Amino acid sequence: MLSRLSSHLAVALFWLLHWLPLPVLAVLGQIVGECFYWFASNRRHIVMVNLGLCFPELDLPARRRLARAHFRALGRSLLERGLLWWASEARLKRLIRLEGAERLSALLDAGRPVIMLAPHFLGLDMGGSRVAMEFDSVSIYARQKNAVFDRWLLHGRSRFGDQLLLSRQDGVRGTVKAMKAGRPFYYLPDMDYGRKDAIFVPFFGVPAATITGLSRLGRLAGAAIVPCVTRMLPGGRGYVAEFGEPWPDFPTRDADADTVRMNLWIESVVRTMPEQYYWVHRRFKTRPVGEPRPY
Repeated sequence: MLSRLSSHLAVALFWLLHWLPLPVLAVLGQIVGECFYWFASNRRHIVMVNLGLCFPELDLPARRRLARAHFRALGRSLLERGLLWWASEARLKRLIRLEGAERLSALLDAGRPVIMLAPHFLGLDMGGSRVAMEFDSVSIYARQKNAVFDRWLLHGRSRFGDQLLLSRQDGVRGTVKAMKAGRPFYYLPDMDYGRKDAIFVPFFGVPAATITGLSRLGRLAGAAIVPCVTRMLPGGRGYVAEFGEPWPDFPTRDADADTVRMNLWIESVVRTMPEQYYWVHRRFKTRPVGEPRPY
């Protein structure tokens, strides 16, 4: 009961905060993130391990500065989530700019199934909500253990348009069917989901268990792959969700090579804004047989 009450109080706080101007909310979020850095020792350890593996060229003080910048951005993303739950569509359109949507529209108008490749940057949900205002999409929803937050996260992802949210248990068939019916798929394949359907391919030069779903789903649906990256702008100036050019010659018959290509592309984008990648995730927890876990 105490946990449920504290969750409701947190939701109430998010509701109050969402009325603030974004520059003010951004500053508060950075302060919260700074507190997380100093007091969330377990998550700080995970971030430092990830940064050490992915940026070995950085010395310890530089990695610590990057980790602090990451936690400040993480704090922003958490406090600004209330905007996705309650802010008006007009306000969100002012705060989240969408670029390159004509690329997606052209493919859909031509009857081509589409996978939107959306890596785990901190602005991911902001971008997803902005995309939902323009396109009726399909995405995978992982149910949260906390029932209160699960309700509000589900609410935020289904507020706009006619969104189809599938569980991982629905499998591939429902996703492919939705894409062939004209729904673009907002796909997040860059986390460690264990060994099932995964292979070890390099991510920043480190073997990382990575699902081959982008290649497999692309072949099954005959889908075009359109990268979708959301950037958090400095100074509380909002977000930019950008569709890139559709990937040529993808997928191929070699799912392993396709997965290597995906990770190399994600790595290249991470290098443009390293503080905004989701480093609190244990990306390297699943290891090749005989190799110790780094965390």
